[in-house]
Amino acid sequence: MANFIASSLISVLLIALFLLPASTIASSDSPFIVAHKKATLNRLKSGVERVFVTIDIYNEGSATAYDVSLTDDSWSNDIFDVVSGNTSMSWERLDAGYHRSHAFELESKVQTVFYGAPAVITFRIPTKASLQESYSTAIMPLEILADRPPEKKFEWVKIVGKIRVPNFCDLHCGFVHIPCCKSIIEI
Repeated sequence: MANFIASSLISVLLIALFLLPASTIASSDSPFIVAHKKATLNRLKSGVERVFVTIDIYNEGSATAYDVSLTDDSWSNDIFDVVSGNTSMSWERLDAGYHRSHAFELESKVQTVFYGAPAVITFRIPTKASLQESYSTAIMPLEILADRPPEKKFEWVKIVGKIRVPNFCDLHCGFVHIPCCKSIIEI
């Protein structure tokens, strides 16, 4: 019996030790920055491809981040020209639970496979003297001006034509009354 009580007490203490740091982290009053970077390719004409980049920054913490700065210097000037927007941006603050989006467009005339690095987000916490850093997600390698087979956009039309889509009468047999509409007999 004493062995059972001792082992139960040890189990409770171990659980408390594991939960204490998690609750301390969850209740800490600081920002937590998460960023998602995505890039899409669009070929306008032969020999030119545009890259549209969007970076979404989220503050998932419980406090405001100040002097938020986004820098995305992974786009080489030898390969890309900036068409619209900037590869960097800054905001005065990012409140807890809010997000900001930044977008820019690049153009390339060089055929290559490009491996982009994550964007860097720096921000300030009032309780710490040094700037904090966070990184966005990385993007998949971009095959710029690669020879791609043409998309079969009408392939889905063929597939949908073979599937029988049930209509309303197949699913529900009965009288339907819509109060806001006049009946067919009244018209």
